[in-house]
Amino acid sequence: MVAYKGRVDFAYKSQGVGGFIRRAVTGEGQDLMTVKGQGIVWFAESGSHISIFNLDNDSLNINGRSLLALQSGLRYKITTTSGGLGAMVAGGVFNTEVSGNGAVAVLCLGSPLVLPTDEPVCVDRDAAVAWTSGVQTRVVSSFKVGNLLGRSSGELAQIEYSGRGGFVVVQCGEIPAAGTGSSGGSH
Repeated sequence: MVAYKGRVDFAYKSQGVGGFIRRAVTGEGQDLMTVKGQGIVWFAESGSHISIFNLDNDSLNINGRSLLALQSGLRYKITTTSGGLGAMVAGGVFNTEVSGNGAVAVLCLGSPLVLPTDEPVCVDRDAAVAWTSGVQTRVVSSFKVGNLLGRSSGELAQIEYSGRGGFVVVQCGEIPAAGTGSSGGSH
């Protein structure tokens, strides 16, 4: 929350012991707060772009660090991404599934790309922030022996998203690895 007006109350929402354990094991999960009352509340996170998705008895899988807010009528749980060990190597197997009726706010670095998955689309593991239920994921590799010779960059694996009528939300930037900072240099 960055600002509000009106009569609004904020309270920390406990995830309980089960939520604490899931968060410790999976790395997924958020510190949540409930907002009640009459008024307007503005949310933000580090200048990120915010996209609002309205769910109508549907579900959306979200990378946990990209979930900003959700309406009280929605449910959420930690789930596994299809793709097994390959997905873990490429960026993780856990995400947050939000389902039901209501609005959910998703964070992106820059304006997001919303790409249909009727035909398979490959996405960098750090760029996908959300995808619709029913979309299948699998790891694909673009590794070539030339990548080992005199090159210090290049993506070796991506996640492929596919499924009729679905979409994947892709941010136009990558989150720096822990400890690397954001030097502003080119890759």
